[in-house]
Amino acid sequence: MSYILNIETATTNCSVSLSKEGEILVLKEDYNSNFSHAESLHLFIDDVFKEANLKPQDIDAIAVSKGPGSYTGLRIGVSAAKGLCFSLDKPLISVDTLEALAHQMQIDSGCIVPMLDARRMEVYAAVYDSQYKQIRAIQSQILDESSFKEYLEQDKVYFIGNGVEKTKEIISHPNAVFIENKLPSAKEMGKLACAKYKIGDIENVAYFEPFYLKDFIGTKAKV
Repeated sequence: MSYILNIETATTNCSVSLSKEGEILVLKEDYNSNFSHAESLHLFIDDVFKEANLKPQDIDAIAVSKGPGSYTGLRIGVSAAKGLCFSLDKPLISVDTLEALAHQMQIDSGCIVPMLDARRMEVYAAVYDSQYKQIRAIQSQILDESSFKEYLEQDKVYFIGNGVEKTKEIISHPNAVFIENKLPSAKEMGKLACAKYKIGDIENVAYFEPFYLKDFIGTKAKV
């Protein structure tokens, strides 16, 4: 029976959940437009343990949303996850941010495009089919009228994430469906983290770094 603490900080949503065998027991998040990770993350972690009536030592692993997303948000989440892994001697699991975001959608056909705002007219986006199989790798792309045309010509395409607002102003195809006001959440991380835990797909805590997709300007931490 695996208990996993899930941490999601890739966007403005500071989100923490505690899951048992992939099912969410407790979820705490601050679903707003402002970054509150530095103030809220550790409070949320304490809260989920209290509400689940568990101690930190009771969990089997810690999962963190690995990106892409906000540089600062990702670093805060990964730093917190690493600190817990070291102090509790627990394994670290990384969950793809866009894959978890795609799981907020349930569709019978067509494809899902989870997308995060990368400023200006750029987004971080991937493409998944109705069974959540990735059919196009994550890219940092500049939007124009022909973006995702090959998928839109075939079937419905469901766009989700905070990149939707700018996308709906550019893409007007009848097969485009825009799911607004959705951000990555620790709620969808439970099943994904559990699946990785069961096959031993864990990270090296000392060397793991967020997946920024675009270059991060700064100094690399020494191990």
